[in-house]
Amino acid sequence: MRHTLMATAAIAVAAFTPALDAAELRMSHVRPQDATIDVELRAFADAVAEATGGDVTVNIFPASALGDYTTVQERISFGAIDMATQPAATAADRRMQISSFPYLADSWAQARAIYGPGGIVREVMAELYAEQSITMLAAYPVYFGGISLNTEAVSPGDPTVDNGIKVRVPGIRSFQLTAEALGYIPSPIPFSEAFTAVETGVVDGVIGSGAEGYYASFRDVTETYIPANTHFEVWYMIIADESLAGLDDADRTALTAAAEAFEATRWEVAEADQAGNEQRLVDELGTALVSLSADELAAMSAAVRETVWPEILEDIGADWGQAILDQVAAAGN
Repeated sequence: MRHTLMATAAIAVAAFTPALDAAELRMSHVRPQDATIDVELRAFADAVAEATGGDVTVNIFPASALGDYTTVQERISFGAIDMATQPAATAADRRMQISSFPYLADSWAQARAIYGPGGIVREVMAELYAEQSITMLAAYPVYFGGISLNTEAVSPGDPTVDNGIKVRVPGIRSFQLTAEALGYIPSPIPFSEAFTAVETGVVDGVIGSGAEGYYASFRDVTETYIPANTHFEVWYMIIADESLAGLDDADRTALTAAAEAFEATRWEVAEADQAGNEQRLVDELGTALVSLSADELAAMSAAVRETVWPEILEDIGADWGQAILDQVAAAGN
């Protein structure tokens, strides 16, 4: 009888051994199902499954199904959620505002030098995530930000004009200050309430996203789009240190390599993707696309750098932030 029980126990252990070796990772992101990031993350998940021989499964949860991105980042730091590809949550650390510093990059080439592999902002963000027990696996360039209006633009290229247009901004000080510097009246409103706020006339538009985001979430209330290059939107693929450490060496290496390939592919298509989404607003929705001259963009950038940058630096630590800005400037020369 004793031998029978031992044999039964051995069979049970053997039956469960594959499950112990396998890992199922939950990945959150902020866009709806079938949006560009959703499609690309599912391709990433397939690549991970293939590279690990099925040992690692990445399950995708779109549309903030696991919670608002701020909540998700906090839960990743505790190991309650495995992964996400999303904006940095500045509520966790105000210094993370350095990632969305307005008018920090003027071109895609400069953005790649700053946010791509080896870039100063990318390296700093990796350090800040590490302090929260989170590993950054990749940067995901999205777009240069713009302004969506449910009305006609008023002197869109002249930041000296107070245009009287009220816009929703994220609850992040840099966006509020940028809106003011460009002549708008900022109104911090949670993202979940933003569409209704525009639709009902509480505000006349939105600052804080770009063409892809406005098409995905504000397509029915975007009468005018201004590609103002307000900021460079970059998301980060992050994983809980606990989840990463739980993988064996081979699977951890495969996951990291897949993330690097995911990022490299995105840098190759992101600029064209931005242009394509701007055209979608025009072709599919009849949105008026405002064309800004190089001089107008330069004037907007100068106004924000002069009035907004000093205030954000005080918020994140003047010496710490200025040292990074100096390195960004050096990289652009």
